[in-house]
Amino acid sequence: MLEALQLTKFYGSVPAVQDVSFQIAPGSVLGYLGPNGSGKSTTVKMLIGLLRPTHGEVRFDGQNIQQDLVAYRQHLGYVPEEANLYLHLTGCEYLEMVGTLRGMPEAARSTKADQLLELLALAAYKHLQMSAYSKGMRQRILLIAALMDNPDVLILDEPLSGLDVTSAMVVKNLIQILSGKGKSIFYCSHVLEVVEKVCSQLIVIRKGRMIAHGSTDDVRSQIGQSTLEQAFVQLVEDKDASQIANDIVKVMVAPR
Repeated sequence: MLEALQLTKFYGSVPAVQDVSFQIAPGSVLGYLGPNGSGKSTTVKMLIGLLRPTHGEVRFDGQNIQQDLVAYRQHLGYVPEEANLYLHLTGCEYLEMVGTLRGMPEAARSTKADQLLELLALAAYKHLQMSAYSKGMRQRILLIAALMDNPDVLILDEPLSGLDVTSAMVVKNLIQILSGKGKSIFYCSHVLEVVEKVCSQLIVIRKGRMIAHGSTDDVRSQIGQSTLEQAFVQLVEDKDASQIANDIVKVMVAPR
């Protein structure tokens, strides 16, 4: 189980995240939503151990991850929002490096990398330098790197970014299958219809604080909205998106 206990992070005197707590049991998918600048990226960095919380802690199987980050990361798969790859490497070389760093046996890392490259339509490009890859191809490489060692915990930060329709559908189905196999999944995204489909619970964060936590149905019913998109806009902006759109049109069509 992955747990966040009163996670708080200050940059100087500026609070980025305050008192965020949740549990992701095996088989659960937690959706983490918020507008830009709400503290999502800071939360992700604390969950993967790149940032140490100012207060609070992240626990995996009851132990503070900061006590042994190497051991924790052996259970972790992470897909970042930005594809910061070693672009001079080929896709095959990059996955070989990742498998080696994770301590995978040579035969296993080679076999799994080849199979996943084939399944995600990258086999024909595996000996091409990643500097020539499209954004979607780089995103698929990141996904393979996160999955190839069969992690217990997946941290997915906008995993559909840049993917084509087919690849996005594969990833959505994959998340549901992996949760059924007992993986704990943290899913950070702006694509609300996907969150509504794949997440068993969700958190809405605004200005570093949790403003809603529960099932999708619970969050919608709390504020009387029929869709997650409407609920999200109401919670984080306190605005009527339909009314704003109508007002924009009024300005557009006003006489010159």
